[in-house]
Amino acid sequence: MKRAMYPGTFDPITTGHRDVISRASNLFDEVVVVIMQNPNKKPLFSERERLNMINEVCKPFMNVSCTIGTGLTVDFAKQIHASVLIRGIRAVMDYEVELQQATANMILNPKIETIFLLTKPEFSFMSSSAVKEIASNKGDLRPFVPAEVLKCVQDKFKEVK
Repeated sequence: MKRAMYPGTFDPITTGHRDVISRASNLFDEVVVVIMQNPNKKPLFSERERLNMINEVCKPFMNVSCTIGTGLTVDFAKQIHASVLIRGIRAVMDYEVELQQATANMILNPKIETIFLLTKPEFSFMSSSAVKEIASNKGDLRPFVPAEVLKCVQDKFKEVK
């Protein structure tokens, strides 16, 4: 059985993330979406809030589960018995960063492969940062976030104001 791990901060989960999850769920027996800490980012949503949103979005995918991870991504993948890391690539800039990360992970654990899924063109511009920028300016979020998380994002920005 092939278990893949899709790590990220998912702050918040976007329609682009959902697309990668959907496609990965068709390629692997099991996909574990893992909220990982990134010291370079200051998340707007708590880990628990992000986990709740991801769980809602992933309900239609019977072979997808969600959790919160700690430590090095490759070490957490080993801990949950995942042999593949899934990474979405939107643009050349993503590729350069992801290639460095994948190479480091190869050195840390050569048994865990990294698979890059190219983002569909309609999602290539989408990021959690863009979602937060649009939300902070009261823009229409419907094309950017799954329906299951729209209200959560809108409510969070009412709190922040």
